[in-house]
Amino acid sequence: MALSVDSVAAMAPDQSSLAAARKLLRPGSWPVRAVDGAGLAWGECQGSGSAPYRIAVSIDDLGYKCTCPSRKFPCKHTLALIWQLAERPADFATMVAPDWVIDWAARRKPKAAPVPRRAEGPAPSLAAAPAEPERDQPSEARSAAQRERVRAAREESIGRGLDELDRWLCDRLEAGLSGFSAIAHEQCRLLARRLNDAKAPGLALILDSLPGMLLALRQEERSGWLIETLGRLQLIAAAYRRQALLPAPLREDLRRIVGWTVERATVLADGAALSVAAAWRVIATASEVQADGLRRLETWLVRAGKPGVEPRFALLLDFVPATQAASTGFAPGESFEARLVFYPSAAPLRAVVAERLDVAGDPVPLPADPTPSMALERYAAALVVLPFLEQWPLGLRDVTLVDTVAGLMVAGEDRSVGLPVPRAQEEELLPLIGRPMTAAGLWNGWTFRLLAADTGIGPWYQEAGR
Repeated sequence: MALSVDSVAAMAPDQSSLAAARKLLRPGSWPVRAVDGAGLAWGECQGSGSAPYRIAVSIDDLGYKCTCPSRKFPCKHTLALIWQLAERPADFATMVAPDWVIDWAARRKPKAAPVPRRAEGPAPSLAAAPAEPERDQPSEARSAAQRERVRAAREESIGRGLDELDRWLCDRLEAGLSGFSAIAHEQCRLLARRLNDAKAPGLALILDSLPGMLLALRQEERSGWLIETLGRLQLIAAAYRRQALLPAPLREDLRRIVGWTVERATVLADGAALSVAAAWRVIATASEVQADGLRRLETWLVRAGKPGVEPRFALLLDFVPATQAASTGFAPGESFEARLVFYPSAAPLRAVVAERLDVAGDPVPLPADPTPSMALERYAAALVVLPFLEQWPLGLRDVTLVDTVAGLMVAGEDRSVGLPVPRAQEEELLPLIGRPMTAAGLWNGWTFRLLAADTGIGPWYQEAGR
């Protein structure tokens, strides 16, 4: 197999793994890097402990093994070793494979297939590498049948979870919503646990986050927001039961909301997926620990604005264990040229970096609609095709942050439309009051959270995290 940086990117489970692997490309981190000339590569990478991690890779099919305790597959050490082998193969010594590499290769190959020789004989040449074993079609059929049984069992379990959700929604409405704020945490946590047990982790996270989002709103907004949110949950449950009737992109959105995942490699291999090559600007990064024990890493990007071209935003989204120190690998204000591939969706937003092309020559300006009204029309259009939408990025040109009796609002020149900002963000935004700017942020139908702004005195970015 011809190795390349693209093959490394295709293997990576997420963007943070690629960023972590990039930091391990220093030769000083690798006391050992070698190949045997017959399709095996191995290395030792010095970690935080006294003993280095050992990594073995089969070049023919990119099978791998690492002794680190990472829960990601492949881990950053494996990605870094393959990355170096693709870019700098001359840095790898050619020698007979050590016993631990040969033992690993012997365990992963069929017994009838030859394995590399030990130190008593010369290393075989690459030309003498054994042919790949024939496909075991009966075994593949059994594996496919087992995957289908697992999928069907999960679908049945999710159905039971949706029944629980329906009953919970009916109970909330019968009891009335006026006192819900006082019991929101207890009630939502109870249902979230049941939805997790039903293998619908996406819905469980929505329930877990509901109390905090509710209490962050102004008192007068809470009833309307709660009715809208509970209505969206009911719509999700009803639509999931009828997903076979939905257009394919909307069905993909719905399944991701409930908790099904799509592998990065699957997205990159989808020839029909939306692919956009452009200059991109990082406008925000965020790190949030979720109730399921994972850290959610967000990177928000915007495409360089052009006259007559609608604003294009993209979200890079990764998940790592909450106990693992991790960052997105990007910094607000950074600009670069890249080709992004978007997940299938009725309103494509989440994407992966398929190919990083170059550093952008000029700073990327924020794309924006001429008026807040036009931006809201764009939000409404997205809501039409994706009715489960929770929030949507907007770009606003020639707006000002205004201090009103109801709180801070982002308004256009004529003040005809004002978008309130979240109460939790008001203190952070005080330096922007009265300054003309082009702003980018997230609108959820109730509040507009600023992510970035270009002002007359320079760019502004929201504080790191949430």
